[in-house]
Amino acid sequence: MIDIRNDQTKAVFTKKMDKLVRDAVLAVLEHEKISPMGVSVLITDDETIRQLNAHYRGKDKPTDVLSFPLYDENGCLDDEELGDIVISLERACKQANEYGHSVEREVAFLTVHSVLHLLGYDHEPDETEMFEKQREIMEIILAKLHE
Repeated sequence: MIDIRNDQTKAVFTKKMDKLVRDAVLAVLEHEKISPMGVSVLITDDETIRQLNAHYRGKDKPTDVLSFPLYDENGCLDDEELGDIVISLERACKQANEYGHSVEREVAFLTVHSVLHLLGYDHEPDETEMFEKQREIMEIILAKLHE
């Protein structure tokens, strides 16, 4: 089950974006050959994500996305609930403008990136592998967007 909650008012979170986030989560799980799992997605603004980033990562600045994997009592990734994702839609809008693509594409990318983090991929030492997976999954998602 994919639970999405929009708690911000700085940018419009459309039904198309909601569907795209769901599709992006499922695309990553399918690409990684993992059965569908629970994922919670919070769409928020820069101030809220700044507070979370300061509290959980010690970085008192806004970021685009945060990932919080869920672990079972043995310290292993939970086999039913993958974790929580927090996306700053405000930041996604700014980045989409900077990169010259749609907000939908940016939100999809941030979702893919974050789900890969939930699955245990990290920028180091997995950066090349993680970025290649992102590229492959985004190609699939973008192809569906243009169907």
